[in-house]
Amino acid sequence: MSNKIISNKNNLQILHEDNHLIVVNKRVGDIVQGDKTGDKPLSDVVKEYIKDKYNKPGEVFLGVVHRLDRPTTGIVVFARTSKALTRMNELFSNRETKKTYWAVVKNKPAKAEDKLVHYIKRNEKNNTSKAHLKEVPDSKVASLEYKIIKELDNYYGLEIQLHTGRHHQIRAQLSAIGSPIKGDLKYGFDRSNPDGGIHLHARKLVFIHPVTKEEITIIAPIPEEVIWKAI
Repeated sequence: MSNKIISNKNNLQILHEDNHLIVVNKRVGDIVQGDKTGDKPLSDVVKEYIKDKYNKPGEVFLGVVHRLDRPTTGIVVFARTSKALTRMNELFSNRETKKTYWAVVKNKPAKAEDKLVHYIKRNEKNNTSKAHLKEVPDSKVASLEYKIIKELDNYYGLEIQLHTGRHHQIRAQLSAIGSPIKGDLKYGFDRSNPDGGIHLHARKLVFIHPVTKEEITIIAPIPEEVIWKAI
């Protein structure tokens, strides 16, 4: 692992903050919620940040609205009140948010832009998902649109509009069309990235604020990395 920076309360990249929500730009290796690794999750880091900043005694409420895979970067939304959490959960489950991702692939997709529909089946044993063209038992429909936004010498930058939020959906669907994401060994890319991450970034999120009812647009700056900077 090269000089990998893990988020802490002093270096958190806050993209939006109000009384109801806090939105963070996740780094590679940050884990959103506690898991069996025992590593400190981003949710705890954000709690520490709030506790310090607002001098709050006692336990800080923080709800995890959605997750990003550990090797992925970009927008993560947390709720600061139970009311905001309930409403944000509804927005996400009813697909009332607009999610845009950026990805870098080595193999150029056959079409410059396309809608991909697959049936995703999750394998709990090895924590992967497979994208099938036809429905298979226990599969869920997965849909996205992509377009090539940048052609580099060896790589292609894609912008992806996510219509559903299946497990490892973008990773599995791009792999299924022969364009696995840079660094994503799990889905067929041939080399890992030095920081253990993959070139998938939750770039933009548009939603109606659960309390103020204003439209909120959040854009997460891309990681400080040479290929990302060329996109």
